[in-house]
Amino acid sequence: MKTKWKKPKIKHGKLTKYNYLVQYPKQLKIGKDFDIGEFTYINSKFGVEIQDLVQIGSHCSIYSHSTIDEKSGPVILKENCKIGTHSTIMPNVTVGKNSIVAAYSFVTKDIPDNELWSGIPARFKDKIIL
Repeated sequence: MKTKWKKPKIKHGKLTKYNYLVQYPKQLKIGKDFDIGEFTYINSKFGVEIQDLVQIGSHCSIYSHSTIDEKSGPVILKENCKIGTHSTIMPNVTVGKNSIVAAYSFVTKDIPDNELWSGIPARFKDKIIL
């Protein structure tokens, strides 16, 4: 029997019960039925939106603020997109609806809906036919 999905409790700089960490949770907008893998880090200082049915693998990093190059801006993960394990999403990036970011990818620009991207930096690989 499938258990009903519950929105997780998220506190600034503390691991959730699912072992991922969010800084600035007040700027984190979350949908429902999403899944975030263990040891993922989300910096939502300048806004992060995770829409319904998004899947984020373990050990990912999502930055709305980068202290290395001082870039900042919102990150939007649109409905049903998937982020592969160990991937990094940089500020001012939108990952489109139903799109897939392959494992170990470094995303520095917007990914349109229904596309597969991979690599360092991430580049277009294929269209996703639904």
